Amino acid sequence: MPAIVSDLRTVPAFAPLVADRVWRAWWEGKGVPLSDLRARLDESFGTDPVPSTFVAHEGARFLGCVALIACDVEERPALTPWVAALWVEPEARRQGIAAALMARATEAAFAAGHPRAYLAAVPALAAYYAARGWALVESDIDGLEIFARQRS
Repeated sequence: MPAIVSDLRTVPAFAPLVADRVWRAWWEGKGVPLSDLRARLDESFGTDPVPSTFVAHEGARFLGCVALIACDVEERPALTPWVAALWVEPEARRQGIAAALMARATEAAFAAGHPRAYLAAVPALAAYYAARGWALVESDIDGLEIFARQRS
């Protein structure tokens, strides 16, 4: 079965895995309880397009996830929405899954009427995002690079 990208609303059984991966990757080391991350993830089950979470999977096999959220960089609250928390399972990397997840989140932002979407990344990943159509708009905001992608 080929990998597909689904809205978490349609595959809610993946929510515990999404919460675990995102928490371990970005929040556990900051002392944020898993329950706090899960509460934020649960906001993706609402009816608004932002926030939303998307899951890459092959049937019941979890491959990765990404979120579309209102704000990912506190220093830039006027920029919205953000493609955030992009995660691909190590054994599924380098197969185009991250690009498919980013594309799905970006499409959701545009479908919701936003003219652009934003993304924050460490400088070491700048070339990766630039090669996928993201334009650098600001550097070194709390150690991150800020990228944007406009509706074409």
